[in-house]
Amino acid sequence: MSGGNRAGEPTGIEKIGGYHAHGLVGNGSGGDDTTRTLVHLVRHGEVHNPDGVLYGRRPGYHLSDLGRRMADRVAEALADRDITQVTASPLERAQETADPVAKSHGLPLGTDDRLIEAGNVFEGKTFGVGDGALRRPGNWRHLTNPFRPSWGEPYIEQVVRMMGALGTARDAARGHEAVLVSHQLPIWIVRSFVERRTLWHDPRRRQCTLASLTTFTYEGDRIVAVKYSEPARDLVPPHLLAGAKPVKGKSKAFGA
Repeated sequence: MSGGNRAGEPTGIEKIGGYHAHGLVGNGSGGDDTTRTLVHLVRHGEVHNPDGVLYGRRPGYHLSDLGRRMADRVAEALADRDITQVTASPLERAQETADPVAKSHGLPLGTDDRLIEAGNVFEGKTFGVGDGALRRPGNWRHLTNPFRPSWGEPYIEQVVRMMGALGTARDAARGHEAVLVSHQLPIWIVRSFVERRTLWHDPRRRQCTLASLTTFTYEGDRIVAVKYSEPARDLVPPHLLAGAKPVKGKSKAFGA
């Protein structure tokens, strides 16, 4: 799941904010507690965004009709799982994706602010290929440091809050399963940390498509496996799939 680093690349960070990069099976001891708990990090479904802006943390962006179908598909995929906790980012698109899962298990839907989208200075702007914010010289100053990154919430801060949210869900659902609905970048960053990859990356290569599941398996308090799945892959527009070539006027950033 995690690739090696090329010569000259920084290595993955081993410890951030008191959290260790746990790695996968065989890396370290899990201690005496072998209680198995699964935490499913779900990315929300497609959003109604006819103007094609990078909406980020802005309120008022809801799932499209297709996005609601994606949310239902996620609920179907998790219907037979031992889910005891369902929690979402406070943004509407995450709440609406989580709602069918909570209802199918007869659970209240919780909110955790730590699951929110990453902050970004380009919020409210168009951000496509060959048009939008990148064509304006006044915005170039925000693109000076891809390692932090200079255009938004530091990757390290995203790791700290997402690891905290994962830990809270693990403790609440210990011995069972929890669902957390969040956003593409925070999900990819915390997965990269756990799998000991560099946090800076090519956004086009994120393996975190709409309505996807990134599942963390714990034994006790230690992560022992990470699994990725796409229950709504057939519903995802082709240009939004991981590795798809950019299309002028369309951007993966819209559905973050």
